Amino acid sequence: MLTDPISDLLIRLKNGAQRRHETVAVPTSRLKRAILEILKREGYVDAIEDQVQDGHPVLAVRLRYVSEGQSMITGLERISKPGRRVYVGSKDIPKVRNGIGISILSTSKGIMTDQESRKNKLGGEVLCSIW
Repeated sequence: MLTDPISDLLIRLKNGAQRRHETVAVPTSRLKRAILEILKREGYVDAIEDQVQDGHPVLAVRLRYVSEGQSMITGLERISKPGRRVYVGSKDIPKVRNGIGISILSTSKGIMTDQESRKNKLGGEVLCSIW
């Protein structure tokens, strides 16, 4: 049993990108789907498909690469962990790499990026940062 499914998702993406895999299979959940939809919208992954592996539903994530096989995801960090939750107000949302990367937040209006959260003046739990 996993204690932190978001960390599992991030590590699967990181490991798949380092090994130059075309797709990565991730156990499905609504939270993971919301995070992956943001990554797709921001251009970090190409596609997300529903599949079944060994009788269990999974999300097949097709990773995106730029020239010479360089992954779009160069780094990621889990901010809020099960042992230490990190909450911020709308004015305290951190910028990732001076605006090059994104933070993903869980707000009262759903999962959104740091820019969307600032625009809607919503704070929340900072789940992760990706650059």
